[in-house]
Amino acid sequence: MENTHPIQPNSAADNASSADAVQTDVDLLGQKLAEYENTIGEMHDVLLRERAEIENQRKRLQRDLEQARKFANERLLGDLLTVFDGLEHGLLADTTDAAALREGMDLTLKALTKVGESNGLKAVDPIGQPFNPELHQAMTMVEAPGKAPNTVVSVMQKGYVLNERLLRPALVAIAKAPGA
Repeated sequence: MENTHPIQPNSAADNASSADAVQTDVDLLGQKLAEYENTIGEMHDVLLRERAEIENQRKRLQRDLEQARKFANERLLGDLLTVFDGLEHGLLADTTDAAALREGMDLTLKALTKVGESNGLKAVDPIGQPFNPELHQAMTMVEAPGKAPNTVVSVMQKGYVLNERLLRPALVAIAKAPGA
């Protein structure tokens, strides 16, 4: 079979221009590659800095959390120092006067109550109120003429609420229904 297309020899100018075009493409690709490598290097540096910053923040937050835990009761204990002082002064007093001793205990109790209240502590003293199982723990039922059934008639131990959360229920005696 015979080839019907004549073969045309490439001229030196065509070869040179095609080699120049290839070299230009290679140079452009080399420049693009260098740009991309620089961009990747910059991104890598930014990534490393961000990771370091996140790690520093984590360490700072952990340190702050440890400090908060360590000194969480600082205000409360600072307020209690006056109570400690009152008790120590009372123990140092050399007296046989029961009235003076009782007065000192009363003042100390008032100081302690004030500290508790200023830190969100409230006493639950439910005498005369209906029994509430969310705040009270019934220890006994007693006959109490003139009192409605399930009414708290006496408190064996006060309960306490801390910032609207039950800390300890009040131990109470409640009135039972007549004939029960």
